[in-house]
Amino acid sequence: MAHSSTIDAWLAQEQEVLARMHAGAGPGALQAEHVSGKNGLEMMQAMLLGEVPYPPIAQTLDFTLLEVEEGRAVFQGTPGEKHLNPMGTIHGGWYATLLDSALGCAVHTMMPVGRGYTTAELSVNLVRAIGPNVQRVRAEGRIIHCGRQLATADARIVGPDGTLYAHGTTTCLVFEMRPQKAA
Repeated sequence: MAHSSTIDAWLAQEQEVLARMHAGAGPGALQAEHVSGKNGLEMMQAMLLGEVPYPPIAQTLDFTLLEVEEGRAVFQGTPGEKHLNPMGTIHGGWYATLLDSALGCAVHTMMPVGRGYTTAELSVNLVRAIGPNVQRVRAEGRIIHCGRQLATADARIVGPDGTLYAHGTTTCLVFEMRPQKAA
């Protein structure tokens, strides 16, 4: 069964990435020394290797960064009981946060040293409820455009059987980062 082999591969990749991240820096806030001299892709790669902390929200909402390359980021999430809305399906905010993470990190991979971004607009379309039998979903964000002032990206949340659960887009403002002052 293709679905069974896909979920097995997804789980194996998740275990490998989480083991590296937990053995390394673990969850926490990035400090100036973590990002100094690194472009966005290098910083995201360092996170995957456990060399710099990953955001604690990943633990809170039970998702993790799995892959990055220039203009692309993939997250995997575990929809669970703690993410349910009153109707017994996964809350729309969980979908939105997973999409926002994939979208933002796709943009992040395009940032040169000294440039940053912030989300200006996020559009989310929920097309199917994630029910209790869905073990994992993936959100893949891809850059559409990255300029000096604006960046756009799109993303999709899919299950291991290819079912589309949601899709979204973002527009991010790109700006020059101010050097941090020494304490």
